[in-house]
Amino acid sequence: MNSTMEDTAMKTSEPLLFLQGFLRNPKRVGSLLPSSKFLAHKIVQSVRWDEVKTIAELGPGTGAITRLMKAELPKSATVFLFERDPKMRSNLKKTYPEFMFHSNASYLLKRINQEHVHQLDSIICGLPFFNFSREMKQNILSQMHTALRPGGMLVLYQYSLHMKKRLADLFDIENIKFVPLSFPPVFVYTCRKKKDEGHSETRESVY
Repeated sequence: MNSTMEDTAMKTSEPLLFLQGFLRNPKRVGSLLPSSKFLAHKIVQSVRWDEVKTIAELGPGTGAITRLMKAELPKSATVFLFERDPKMRSNLKKTYPEFMFHSNASYLLKRINQEHVHQLDSIICGLPFFNFSREMKQNILSQMHTALRPGGMLVLYQYSLHMKKRLADLFDIENIKFVPLSFPPVFVYTCRKKKDEGHSETRESVY
């Protein structure tokens, strides 16, 4: 099978793989379908790749964003992928053997520290926070905040604005973009870890 046929087969199987993951654990997967190409491009365009040497993607699913992310990354970049669904994680491992894989984003800090990485330049997160308990939300948000270097970037996509206040408490929200060409439609938050934690500033636009 040539590379074009392999790519086609992989793309064809991804929606089915994602649906199977949703049926196994709908609260963890959070959606029936993988991220649309419009959403994936919007997220990747939100990251300042010239600043990225270390990055984590939380909830990559079948890799719709990961594919575009890899094309932007320098070869020397350190990449962590946290995917809870075992079949999707296994599929990603075959495609990106050079990346580091873990199952549970609740252990973000522990896992990156095990690899002697103490701060990340960027985090891309598609975890379905709406389905999480208050404690789990706070735990993962706190770990993302601690893991990012001062000035580091968080790009988080959700199906509503329910995370806006929590994010504003921890980060500078640079903008919130609505992506209607996705099912369901998505809000993409672009945030920065405050360089001076004693100074609170939120520069925000929604469009």
